[in-house]
Amino acid sequence: MSEKNYKPETVRLTAGEAVVKYLDNQYVTIEKDGEMIESKFVEYFYTIFGHGCVLGVGEALSQAEHTIKVMQGRNEQGMAQAATAYAKMNNRMKIIPCMSSIGPGAANMVTAAATATVNNIPLLLFMGDTFASRQPDPVLQQIEQLCDGTVTTNDAFKAVTRYFDRVTRPEMVMTALTNAMRILVDPAHTGAVAIAMCQDVQGESYDYPKEFFRKRVHLIRRQKPDDYEVKNVAEAIKKAKKPLLIVGGGVRYSQAGETVRAFCEKHNIPFAETQAGKSVIKSSHELNVGGIGVTGNASANILADAADLIIGVGTRFTDFTTSSKWLYASSQIVTVNASEFHAGKLDAIQLVADVKEGIDALEKYLGDYKTGYKDEIKNAKDVWAKEMARLSAVTYPSKDFETEIKAHTDGVVEDYNKATGGVICQTAALALIRKIIPDNAVVVASAGSLPGCMQRMWTTDEKDSYNMEYGYSCMGYEIAGAFGSKLAKPESEVYAMVGDGSYNMLHSEMLTALQEGKKINVMLFDNASFGCINNLQMGQGVASLCTEARFRDGDKPIREGEFMNIDYAMCARGYGYVTYTAKTMQELEDALKDSLKQTKPTLIDIKVLPKTMTDGYGSWWNVGCSDIPRNDGGKAALKDRQEHLNTARKY
Repeated sequence: MSEKNYKPETVRLTAGEAVVKYLDNQYVTIEKDGEMIESKFVEYFYTIFGHGCVLGVGEALSQAEHTIKVMQGRNEQGMAQAATAYAKMNNRMKIIPCMSSIGPGAANMVTAAATATVNNIPLLLFMGDTFASRQPDPVLQQIEQLCDGTVTTNDAFKAVTRYFDRVTRPEMVMTALTNAMRILVDPAHTGAVAIAMCQDVQGESYDYPKEFFRKRVHLIRRQKPDDYEVKNVAEAIKKAKKPLLIVGGGVRYSQAGETVRAFCEKHNIPFAETQAGKSVIKSSHELNVGGIGVTGNASANILADAADLIIGVGTRFTDFTTSSKWLYASSQIVTVNASEFHAGKLDAIQLVADVKEGIDALEKYLGDYKTGYKDEIKNAKDVWAKEMARLSAVTYPSKDFETEIKAHTDGVVEDYNKATGGVICQTAALALIRKIIPDNAVVVASAGSLPGCMQRMWTTDEKDSYNMEYGYSCMGYEIAGAFGSKLAKPESEVYAMVGDGSYNMLHSEMLTALQEGKKINVMLFDNASFGCINNLQMGQGVASLCTEARFRDGDKPIREGEFMNIDYAMCARGYGYVTYTAKTMQELEDALKDSLKQTKPTLIDIKVLPKTMTDGYGSWWNVGCSDIPRNDGGKAALKDRQEHLNTARKY
């Protein structure tokens, strides 16, 4: 048959059903240890139906034939955060598409889209949109821009996604979904994809080529390195006597933990972890010196300060990893990264490649190279081990008790204790939780003071069991992320490590977890404050204001009244959770042990004393402060900032 007479076999579907049918036939594959691993890409679909989607894509999800399991969300941001955590726990081999209605429902997902994009996690979002015909304009929940009739709420996604499209005709579904998959399986630059679908178009039909709906297997590529770059990086490593390797999230998604471990062992190179790289290699490994940077521990930062070479592997070099470019400022940097953009940071000698491919290629030129370390690694680890023991044993009240954070309002601990009866110190609570919960438990966290405590103190030998969202550090990720993690790891106990600030911002998906029969465990650290921001505020010489949960005292600023005492256990009990309140370490221990016996989701309301979280260890964070300080504290903060900037990298 000549090409001009070619007419593909077609099937008439609505645009909504075309979306569902296409997603149901997408698979991904990646090479691992010489074998191709294949995974169905979409097994779940998460939605909150509204008038902008329930009769279009919603009709297809309800009525058409497919194998996708549809879940009912409670908050659009929450469901998309859960989908992000699910994709992360599946090492980007599976996703959960999410759909909202038009307007406020769509806007709620913008934050989650940013979370996914910052962290390079694939997230596919569909949003209802205005009518393509414009006949009913302004439709319910439509924003009308006087200067541009094509602008809708959904244009807000353009700033926070890797790809945005708007479907105004049913046949546009084909190119929109093709481009979506291109981004979702890109190992270097994946992130959120947002497809806005006009309400009327979702229900309009078209004769789609049947070929479009065949099973498609998308290759997640392992980019091969250029030999020129391999030689340059290898040469720099061979010149180094005391290099330090930083394990980033790229090691996880390349599934290269064992490769990096063997590399470090062969050449006696100590390695530190970013938040995204933690749990890729066992915490107990003798060369693992733990978290680095602003939220890092003493051992990693001691070695980083003395390193003559930093080997950044799969890391974006955020300000927390580099201590705002102050830590290891004078060291040469080399990188191995699938992204050319990230590989070129800090004026690095770069090796643009898949992490596993890049590390393997370096061996060709490193030969029997060994670092010059003698006892330095052990000595640095011993320093931190001693501090860990101290942090784990802090008690209140005791004659030698001191808060970890020195900047605080007078009597803050006593005031909190009086209001709540709580005597638990945060560092000791974390140590106890780690001791009691299963070794293979998955922990999820994101914001507040807990990421710092956990990057320093949390240890695990279970691969990929640490789900910390610290790229966007989004308050509200924790509980939604725990649900997404449980969907990905149903055999594991999953713990949301969340402060009262984040809990109050978003805990909606607790209900979906209950509805789906998925047990999650919420560890609610209630210090009645936005603790880490209060630390920052007061540490810079600013009086506490609206960062502590205190009752207002007359017309005074919110910093002098009594602490609020919220019964979070009672709130969760109303949802159907098994709940506990822990005001003492013994109550916490009893609750942890009993929660392991439960089959339903649990919540432990842990009353932790303010200012008992970990502080910094040889790091610095560049934050904006007033250059016309009002008090001695402000003057000291400004002086400290200027001194650090003088010795930090400028780019």
